[in-house]
Amino acid sequence: MTDTAIVARPTGMTYHHTIMGRAKIAITIDEKALTEIDRLVSEGLFANRSKAFESAVQERLARLNGSRLARECAKLDKSEEQAMADEVYAGESEWPEY
Repeated sequence: MTDTAIVARPTGMTYHHTIMGRAKIAITIDEKALTEIDRLVSEGLFANRSKAFESAVQERLARLNGSRLARECAKLDKSEEQAMADEVYAGESEWPEY
């Protein structure tokens, strides 16, 4: 049995949903894109529109997080990082075995 909760929204509306952290939202979308989503649902790629949108949002967030990591890595000074690594392993002829 799934745990459930009643969640009161600031607008006074109440939603009944699982505790898994889901929220019901309304969006506006281009008709052409919605037609494409409906086609993917009818072909069985997604169970329903909600699953299609959730998948698309999760994929986009993963890409954004990945690009954030790349941006942060680009800020590193390669020679400084190498010097720190060399300092830690000074005196060792090779990497330790795991």
